[in-house]
Amino acid sequence: MSELTHFNEQGRAKMVDISDKNETTRTAVAVSSITVNDTIKSQITDGTNKKGDVFAVAQVAGIMAAKNTSTIIPMCHPILLSGINITFEWSNNEENVINIQSEVKTIGSTGVEMEALVAASAAALTIYDMCKAGGKDMVIGSTMLVSKTGGKNGDYQRETSV
Repeated sequence: MSELTHFNEQGRAKMVDISDKNETTRTAVAVSSITVNDTIKSQITDGTNKKGDVFAVAQVAGIMAAKNTSTIIPMCHPILLSGINITFEWSNNEENVINIQSEVKTIGSTGVEMEALVAASAAALTIYDMCKAGGKDMVIGSTMLVSKTGGKNGDYQRETSV
């Protein structure tokens, strides 16, 4: 049985030592979604939300969340990120669903999957916060890793979405 890497000799959690890992280019793409009602969709598309440009604020929130992932996920390493992109798209398949995608990139010794997942989640939560006056019936959907590149474990590509 392989040694568990996140536990110390006393069986307590520890941050994994990555000092011997090679630096490689690493990317991660994650997605989330939020379902809104007709009123909120109109506010977003018409730019009439009283708190401002919903997607602009959610984009900044996602970027800030990615940059601060290690402050909220205990075992994440602080990472110097070289790029973060957050995009929003109304679903073609489901009415009133906003699909959120985050892409994070670094050159380093550990991956950026958590940063991409936190970014997508924070963007969805920010949309909720910006729009809750229009209805609290919004639903944040599945959040998942779509792909990752780099590192000793190699690349990952999700075969199907949930």
